Amino acid sequence: MSSYRSPLLDLPGAVQADGLDAGVAAHYGSDLREQRALAAGSSFVDLSHRDVVTIAGPDRLTWLHAITTQFFEGLKPGTSTTALVLSPTGRVEHAMYGVDDGETFWLHTEPGAGAALIGWLTSMVFMSRVEITDVTADYAIVWRPGAPAAGGPVTRAAADSLGGHEVFLPRAELASLEGPAAGVWAYEALRIEAGAPRLGLDTDDKSIPNELGWLNVAVHLEKGCYRGQETVARVHNLGRPPRRLVRLHLDGSVDHLPAHGNAIQLDGKTVGYVGSAARHHELGPIALALVKRSTPADAVLQVVAEEQPTVMATQEALVDPEIGLHVRARL
Repeated sequence: MSSYRSPLLDLPGAVQADGLDAGVAAHYGSDLREQRALAAGSSFVDLSHRDVVTIAGPDRLTWLHAITTQFFEGLKPGTSTTALVLSPTGRVEHAMYGVDDGETFWLHTEPGAGAALIGWLTSMVFMSRVEITDVTADYAIVWRPGAPAAGGPVTRAAADSLGGHEVFLPRAELASLEGPAAGVWAYEALRIEAGAPRLGLDTDDKSIPNELGWLNVAVHLEKGCYRGQETVARVHNLGRPPRRLVRLHLDGSVDHLPAHGNAIQLDGKTVGYVGSAARHHELGPIALALVKRSTPADAVLQVVAEEQPTVMATQEALVDPEIGLHVRARL
């Protein structure tokens, strides 16, 4: 586990998160109240435990275009983007989120994932004029609801699918942020509501972008060759990825949330597993899950864990089980 400890854990009521989010606050006394403050646009979330990397040099965008799933050529300063690094067989190995400021591409990735990402990126440099730097010690990620303020540092603020934006902030400024802070539990509830998967929580070592709703978000379907493209294109063209991402609406009468990896069953057979779970201030207990494509979309599922009561759950589709079929040739 990382030894990082955010200075914002010294705020009144702060309770540290565990697992992948260790080092920042899970909440500051009430995650539901903090969610409502985020929904009202009057708060921020400390994500300073995430790794931050910069890529400078005149070839950075064409180089990233060639080695990732995203279309980087011509990316305008201040435009946010999401990109993946895939294995040769199309499995998701890295997810990065960032923005270019006209001279440098700023990205952040999961806590502890930066070193492996930098290692792979460095191995792909060859003759390209790029400079890759781990700046986690100097910069932190802070999430705020809404769009970046007009006239603000928009070249280092990346909009996202949650209706907010991530700011690459000098760490020296972290402790002096104004406004009430919200913990990562509140942020995770909004993320699950938005159906945005998180690498390492909502994915496993078999996950491909087609299952996760990442096509046209982190994967540009009309760009040239990149590692893993063959799998993405084949599944897109033929349709029917092996699994699909769903949002679960959990039975609120049970007093616990399912844990990451808990089995999802239908008629006694395991059809998937739970990724992330949270209590939403309006929707109640919700979760993201990967289930087999063949699982009926209207089926009521059971979340099963040892020494815990079974939790009933209904599904909300996030990925069409027949995705890609519209381009299949008719025989």
